[in-house]
This record gives sequence, C-alpha cells and structure tokens, in this order.
Amino acid sequence: MIKNPCFYSSRVFFSKKDEMFHILGYGGHLIGSWDPCKPSEDPKLKTLHFQKLPKLPKATRELMDSCCKSEHLVESPTGETLLVKMYRKTAEINKDGIAKIKTRALMVFKIDEEGNAVYTQDIGDLVIFLSDSEPFCAPSASFPGLHSNHVEFLEAFNEVAYIDLSGHAFISYIDSHFPAYYIPPQKLEKLFRNFFFFFE
Repeated sequence: MIKNPCFYSSRVFFSKKDEMFHILGYGGHLIGSWDPCKPSEDPKLKTLHFQKLPKLPKATRELMDSCCKSEHLVESPTGETLLVKMYRKTAEINKDGIAKIKTRALMVFKIDEEGNAVYTQDIGDLVIFLSDSEPFCAPSASFPGLHSNHVEFLEAFNEVAYIDLSGHAFISYIDSHFPAYYIPPQKLEKLFRNFFFFFE
C-alpha cells in the first residue's frame, strides 16, 4: 500500500531496465520506486533536478501557468527514462456543459540515474505515445507513416494531438470518434508462438 498521498493520482509503470515499478509524485518532482523482489511499504525516493529549461516568452509562461498540468513517465527501447509534462486548457464547453480541453504546451525531459531531468527537443527516431493505456515509446519505423521525434496523444471523447518536439508542428483538435488507446508494437514471432501454444 502506498502511504504517501503525493503518489495517489499517478500512474505506475514497470521499468524493464531496472526491473522495478516507478511512480511520479504529484507535480513531477519526485519518483518513487518499488522492487517487486524486495517488497516494502516505503519506496526508494528520487528527487528530480530540472536542467536546461528553455527561456520562454512571458506570454507563454503565463499561458502554461494557467493550464492544467499532468506528468507521464515512459521508458525508451534502450532503457532511457523520459518525463513528459503536458499543459492543457479548456478549449470549449459543449451543449451538455462538458468542458473539452486541448494541449497548449508540452515539454520532455531525459532523466539520468542521479535524478537530473534535462530538457530536450530531440528524442531521435522515437515516438512517445500517450493515451488511456500505459504510455510507451517506440521507434518511428515500427509505425509506418509516423514521423520521428514526435509525441502522439489520445484522450477518450476529447482530444487528438500530434506534437513535433523540434517545434515545427503542433496539431491538436477535439474529436470523439477515435479509440482512446495506443497499442505497443508486438513481435509477431512471439505472438504466433503464444497463439499456437494456446491451441495445443
């Protein structure tokens, strides 16, 4: 059981590199880690130190301060931990009185073993996928037609967003017809092996 309330609203993700469960504290300044092989009620805590933050115009800072914020941890195929900070704001209120929100800004940080969170606009040939399922990161080649160095975002009955981290494109629109889940690429050999094993 997690006793610290700063972790109550955060997602848990499993790091294949560390073989541990990680969870962000509220606000994204703290990471709690649990080793499933060594059960404990007290997590290993790591404080994040944000570095190389961009110098933003005053209007952009004020906009980000007025947004709802969320943080997401994701691990790259090479085991690098990435932190995505999203800034979202109400775009419209529909006829039923339900607010629809859109992403207005996004920042990505690379996190090292010491807890240094370095701002980056370059994740190479990778794409980060955020949706109602577990966040993941994959090479763009795994998804024909997608561009590298992007973040793709889906939210049920609300928003679809495509963000180029280099700053060349930021597309966000309200759409309730998309499924709310991105599915990580699977190795076909493993899928077929499990399929045939099931029917043996």
